[in-house]
Amino acid sequence: MRKILLLSDTHSYIDDAILKYVKQADEVWHAGDIGSLDVTDTLKKLKPLRGVYGNIDDDKARVEFPENNRFFCEGVDVWITHIGGYPNKYDRRIKDEIIKNPPKLFICGHSHILKVMWDKKLNLLHMNPGAAGKHGFHKVRTMLRFVIDGEQIKYLEIIELEKRL
Repeated sequence: MRKILLLSDTHSYIDDAILKYVKQADEVWHAGDIGSLDVTDTLKKLKPLRGVYGNIDDDKARVEFPENNRFFCEGVDVWITHIGGYPNKYDRRIKDEIIKNPPKLFICGHSHILKVMWDKKLNLLHMNPGAAGKHGFHKVRTMLRFVIDGEQIKYLEIIELEKRL
């Protein structure tokens, strides 16, 4: 059983509100637009980190993190990418591969819109944690946390950090 904290779009911002939840997780997953690697360095000091780079990330982030990160967590096939789209509207960069070989859990960021939805055609769960940083149009900073237990994804929670002014 693994407790996962999922965040995205930090845009170089990290604070004690985020770190409080990091400390409660077994692993942290970052779905891109990290900004400064100070963010991921801070996360890695506390918990194991898996991530991808996003469209705003520089060459240093692109060396440290892949564009796509596909792995198994317990018995769940996970695919994280930054720009991925949504069920029935997947980004053209990944559309053929996701149709040919769908994961059980597909995660992306980029939109700053928290969304969790089931793709009935591909039989996968799609997650976008919204944005944990302060840069962007989103009104509330958000993250997701959940548990992977064997082949099950359960106890999904939305974390709202604060309203942005």
